[in-house]
Amino acid sequence: MNGAKGVGGRGGATGVGGKGGAEGSGGKGGAKGDLATDITASLVVFLVALPLCIGVAVASGVPAELGIISGVIGGLVVGAVRGSTLQVSGPAAGLAALVAETVAEVGVAMLGVIVLFAGLLQIVLGLVRLGRMFQAISVAVVQGMLAGIGVPLMFSQAYPMADAKAPGTALENMAGIPGLLAGVLTKPQAMIAMLLGVVTIVLSFVWKKVPGPAGKIPAALVAVGIGMAVAALPGVDVKTLQVGNLLNSVQVPGAEQFAGLADGTIITAILTFTVIASAESLFTAAAVDRMHNGPRTRYNTELIAQGAGNTVAGILGALPITAVVARSSANVQAGAKTRLSRTLHGLWLLLFALLLPQVLALIPISVLAGVLVHSGWKLFGPAEFPKMWRQDRGEFAVMTLTMLVIVATALLEGVLFGLAAGIVLAALRMSQTVIRQHVEQDTAKVVMAGNATFLRLPKVIDALEAAAASGKPRIRLDLTGVTHLDHACRSQVEEFTAQQRGLGLRVELLMPGEAKQAVDPGPAPAPLPRRPVPGEDAAEPSPWPTADAEWFYLDTRPLPEEHARSPLVG
Repeated sequence: MNGAKGVGGRGGATGVGGKGGAEGSGGKGGAKGDLATDITASLVVFLVALPLCIGVAVASGVPAELGIISGVIGGLVVGAVRGSTLQVSGPAAGLAALVAETVAEVGVAMLGVIVLFAGLLQIVLGLVRLGRMFQAISVAVVQGMLAGIGVPLMFSQAYPMADAKAPGTALENMAGIPGLLAGVLTKPQAMIAMLLGVVTIVLSFVWKKVPGPAGKIPAALVAVGIGMAVAALPGVDVKTLQVGNLLNSVQVPGAEQFAGLADGTIITAILTFTVIASAESLFTAAAVDRMHNGPRTRYNTELIAQGAGNTVAGILGALPITAVVARSSANVQAGAKTRLSRTLHGLWLLLFALLLPQVLALIPISVLAGVLVHSGWKLFGPAEFPKMWRQDRGEFAVMTLTMLVIVATALLEGVLFGLAAGIVLAALRMSQTVIRQHVEQDTAKVVMAGNATFLRLPKVIDALEAAAASGKPRIRLDLTGVTHLDHACRSQVEEFTAQQRGLGLRVELLMPGEAKQAVDPGPAPAPLPRRPVPGEDAAEPSPWPTADAEWFYLDTRPLPEEHARSPLVG
């Protein structure tokens, strides 16, 4: 999701190079060509989405049918709205860990209510035009969030790869890996399942490099085909997917479930789903916009579309829906031109699940787990860490801390911690205060510039105390170069000024934006002599220069740093 860095244009605007979403649609031949391409692209997306929908459902701890239902909604509902042209939505691997945790805590029956109200909130956010608000989140936090989702996902799916059950939390899953591997070596069937998962992972990385038309077949589909063939061999007894009737899997929330809205845990889950699903969808939209030259995403409209999809998914008790990078990328690479391809893929999912459910029961679970391990690796994005280190070490720290906190605690806590860390980093960088102190004759001078906030208050106090300790009868505080002076620093400066004046020192204070200096009252200066009027007798020599006076030019340029000032503070 590096695309979080990109910012899409206004909805409906033509894309880069002026290409619209229906390129070549000026003639009948072009329109027919786009239609054929979109239908082909929809089939490719369907082949990628099918194993992912099932795999995400299994990883989320819910029946596989619910994943397919969410995939259908992502195509037929979200795909039909004019938010994004080529972005594809469905159940996301990024939310699998969160859904599994929620289901374990409140039960699968409450999932529908949570998803329903998360969808309604998304619609409200879109209607009040807050879609672009999610782009204001630090890229480091987003990448840390994705990495924090990807790492637990990989470790949790290592267990289904061996036909075993994961212990529980991310840390427990990590700690149990050595025992899992030791157990696999003693169980031939578990070893076969693990090998199928490993083959799936390897194919996911290398299949796209296969030359010719074969390389265009989705790697997940190839892995599923191999897994089904191996599972059908005599003597092989690996766990396969058990898929029931799609319509019987619908779980419409009832009065008992809606009564759970009084529980703070449910409210927290709704807010968490809303924020994470919205952010992931809109960041994915920015990434997809960078993949093609068609119309840019309408962020508020797309957020409403995602909300509509989640509302329908909640009513049916299905998994939450977000935009998904893998399916969207496959859609773009397949040459899709319009929304038709992302809409049709939902129709193919529906027809396949209704007409050929027995085929799904032949898919080994370890293969689906392997697909999700690869998805977790892509979310983790290890190459992003050294890249961020080279670009900005402060953002690298935010990214790493966000990931670690998510892994150690939970997604919401990690994201909130990352946002807080990002805000602190931004505040520190914005609060760059330059403070210089030097002494000229009988005056101790302190000059400040930049942004003076409470974060730099210790630095300000040190400079003021150093000026007071200089022993000079006059102190000059020049803050005219300060662009922002917050209440804490202003109060400190004013209290220092009053204190030193009370001790009998003359303190000259120049505040930001002042046209003239504020000096403490002292003896009134002698009035300047009046310029003599021509022809007027002068009783005494005039102090004003005469025509034959020698003139000198005052050089107002500042002296070099090393000559103009003594030791610096700051």
